[in-house]
Amino acid sequence: MKKVLSNKKDFYGWFFISFAVVLAAIFIVYPVISSFLMSFQSIKGFKTEFVGIGNYLRLFSDKTFQISMMNSIFFLIVQVPIMLLLALLLASLLNSKMFRFKSFFRTAAFIPCVTSLVASSTLFKMIFANDGLINNLLLKFGLVSGQIPWLSDGLLAKIVIILVLLWRWTGYNMIFYLAAMQNIPTEIYEAAEMDGASKIKQFFHITIPNLKPIILVTAISSTIGTLQLFDEPMNLTKGGPGTATTTISQYIYNTSFVYSPNFGYAATLSYAIVFIVVILSIIQFRAGGKE
Repeated sequence: MKKVLSNKKDFYGWFFISFAVVLAAIFIVYPVISSFLMSFQSIKGFKTEFVGIGNYLRLFSDKTFQISMMNSIFFLIVQVPIMLLLALLLASLLNSKMFRFKSFFRTAAFIPCVTSLVASSTLFKMIFANDGLINNLLLKFGLVSGQIPWLSDGLLAKIVIILVLLWRWTGYNMIFYLAAMQNIPTEIYEAAEMDGASKIKQFFHITIPNLKPIILVTAISSTIGTLQLFDEPMNLTKGGPGTATTTISQYIYNTSFVYSPNFGYAATLSYAIVFIVVILSIIQFRAGGKE
C-alpha cells in the first residue's frame, strides 16, 4: 500500500514538474542551442549559408563591434564601481540607528529601479537637452557662457548615460547590502566599540568582510547587466553621436533589424558577450576567494 502511494506521489510530482521542464526546454534550451548553431551561419532574409567560424573571425576586423565593445567596457569600468560604492555607503547610512526617516529614504532610493525605462530616459533627455533644466540652471548662475551639448558630444553623452544608470540602479543594489547588514550580529559592533574601534574601522573590518559574498553577487550581476546595456543609450542618444555611445547589445539589435539584417552574425555577437561575461565572472570569483 505504501509503495502504491509512493508511486502515485512520484507520478504526480513528475506530472506537475513536466510543465516547467517543457516550457524551459522550449523557451530556454532550444533558443540557446538554435542561436549557437546560427552563429556559424549567415542568415540574410530567406537565404541561409553555412560559414563556419567566419562570423567569429569577422569580429576581429569589425570596427563597429570594437567600438561598441569599448563603449560597453567603458560603462562597466566607470559606472559599476561607483554604483556599488554609493550603494554600500547609502546602505550603511540607512542602517545607522542615528538616521531618522529611514523607511522613507529607503523607499525613495529604491523607486527609480521600478520606474519605466522609457519614462526615465525621456525625463533625463529633457533635463539634459540644449534648452533643458541643467543648461538653464548653469546659465542662470553664470557657471557657463553657453549651452553645453550634453547629448551631442561623445564623452558628455557617456557621462549622462552613467548618471542615469547610477540614479536607476544604486538603490537596487543598496537593498541587497542593507538586508545583509541587518543580518550582521550587533554584538560584534558592540565588542569592537568597547575595544576602541572607530566607526570607520568597524566599517572596513566588520561590515565589508561580512558583506563580501553579497558584494561579489552584485558585482557579477551588475557586470552582466552593463554588458547587456541597451535601453538607456537607445532612448537617450540612439547610440550617437555617430557610434560614440553604441553598446554591444545595441549593435546586435542594429545587426538584426536596422542594418542589412544578418541574424547569424547577430547570434555571433551575442555569444561574444557570453564569452566575455564568463571570463569576467571567473575573474571576479577568483578575486572573491574560496569562501
